[in-house]
Amino acid sequence: MWLLKLLAVLMICLMLLGQVEGSPLPELTSTKRRPRRMTPFWRGVSLRPIGASCRDNSECITRLCRKRRCSLSVAQE
Repeated sequence: MWLLKLLAVLMICLMLLGQVEGSPLPELTSTKRRPRRMTPFWRGVSLRPIGASCRDNSECITRLCRKRRCSLSVAQE
């Protein structure tokens, strides 16, 4: 009889553990962070040279991003 009681207690503990394990955790990143802005000094220092990969014109030292590369001329052939 005590074996059945022990088994019942273990089953209840396992069920409770499953409930705790499956419960959603509160979001820790719920606070919105403002992205850091580069100062004009660092913006100028961080410009990429000709031939470096880029995403837009503001990343290149020549201000010309063509086909995801910093370019020297407007029209590439």
